[in-house]
Amino acid sequence: MRDSKGKRHFLITCEEKKTVDLKKLSKTLGAGNLSFASEERLEKYLGLKQGSVSPFGLMNDKEHGVEFFIDKDLSSCKSMGIHPLTNTATVFLSFKDLDKFLWNLDVDVVKIRL
Repeated sequence: MRDSKGKRHFLITCEEKKTVDLKKLSKTLGAGNLSFASEERLEKYLGLKQGSVSPFGLMNDKEHGVEFFIDKDLSSCKSMGIHPLTNTATVFLSFKDLDKFLWNLDVDVVKIRL
């Protein structure tokens, strides 16, 4: 996601069946109107293509230009499926392991209620 001016970028992770109210989310993030990032922005910041967006892409964000938010409901997850930079496979791990992976990348994991 990106803000209306394209200055802030966000990766929001939640359960795939969850409905997210973008207007409410934009207020929560203090970001103005949100829209989906273009393929060019996904490539620039995360090294990913549309359809393959994943928290693992944050390992490519060397400048820490993407803010990461995860739904609080996933914080107790013992097993969640995440694409490993491609949507042709899925890796299963716990929230705790994802948090540890991102901590090692110096990525702040911010839990929010979606």
